[in-house]
Amino acid sequence: MQTALSSPKKSLRAVLVGSAVLVLAASLGTGGAAGSVSRAAPGCNRGSLNIERHRYGTAPSGATVHLYKLTNSHCMRVKIITYGGIIQSLSVPNRNGRTRNVALGFSNLDDYVEQNDPYFGAIIGRYANRIANGEFTLDGVTYELPVNNDPNTLHGGPKGFHTKVWDAQPAQDANSVGLELSYTSRDGEQGFPGRLETEVRYTLTENNALRMHYLATTSQPTVVNLTNHSYFNLGGEGTGTIYDHRLKINANHYTPVDSTLIPTGRIARVAGTPFDFRTPKAVGARIRNSHPQLLTGLGYDHNYVLNGGQGLKPAARLTDTKSGRVLHILTTEPGIQFYSGNFLDGTLIGTSGHTYRQSDGLALETQHYPDSPNQRNFPSTVLRPNETYDTTTVFKFSTTG
Repeated sequence: MQTALSSPKKSLRAVLVGSAVLVLAASLGTGGAAGSVSRAAPGCNRGSLNIERHRYGTAPSGATVHLYKLTNSHCMRVKIITYGGIIQSLSVPNRNGRTRNVALGFSNLDDYVEQNDPYFGAIIGRYANRIANGEFTLDGVTYELPVNNDPNTLHGGPKGFHTKVWDAQPAQDANSVGLELSYTSRDGEQGFPGRLETEVRYTLTENNALRMHYLATTSQPTVVNLTNHSYFNLGGEGTGTIYDHRLKINANHYTPVDSTLIPTGRIARVAGTPFDFRTPKAVGARIRNSHPQLLTGLGYDHNYVLNGGQGLKPAARLTDTKSGRVLHILTTEPGIQFYSGNFLDGTLIGTSGHTYRQSDGLALETQHYPDSPNQRNFPSTVLRPNETYDTTTVFKFSTTG
């Protein structure tokens, strides 16, 4: 099994800046990110890399929330708000060069504050996914966490990283434009031990890739599992179902769950089951199969054990044949959670003014496995002082004919 991605403690800012885009470019060259970068959309003001800042609103804490718009010369645009580090929209061209937002979200801050139960676009921490019964034991000490997904803790608790206002620092070089976000989580916040210094850098490159680099250090032993919770509809946000999207996941195994969506501890083969996406298949082709795991999750809501070991590797590929848009996901993480939007129920109104219903978007969350602090046979998520949590995920967009 893989272990937690950590290394001797070092300056977080130095790691973020020093890693830059060279690693990204080299990894994409071998990571299965085939396809062409679309030409600029008609009427698109194709120009140079750019970053803009706008006031977005005021958080409940009184802190000012800003929106940053990152744009490359191919008219790919990413809007990020400092509340929750949320990707508010992500606009990419289709095969004809026409750009459209492909990420689900809200049009205003109040909705993100009051009703972002789906965690649209947010940075998730301290612990992505579920921890059983809201507790774990580390070095002989049991820590109790707030339960917000009865009987479990989900995505770091009700006041996790998705509810925090992050400090932001723009960054730019000749080949990319980026935003460095930082947040300090105090010792005991949401029940987790240790003061956690966290930085997430979003980098938009000239080959239509959005790179997310996560770093964290701690003052005492703790557990950490960070991810981004974007929902995608490559046909365009608000255009309807993703059941016709074709999905490939680079995994021979997945982790079955119990009735509360906590892994049972088994590492099961996908072969011969509706969970086999080793070759591209339509998301909706088998979602109504009577497999017990699909009944438990009301669809797909499962962690996949990625092939390929450590290092940046291909995790998933999502294709919308109608628009020609393709999303390639690469990650250094050992797992990816495929969630088919099962609990979208028509009560939320998205950025385009359309309501979101079941299957209007899907999430592919790169991560360590759910409930790892309570599962000895899973890769460790323990982070100790003098170590650095250091993971990378890439969303790379291209088109196909």
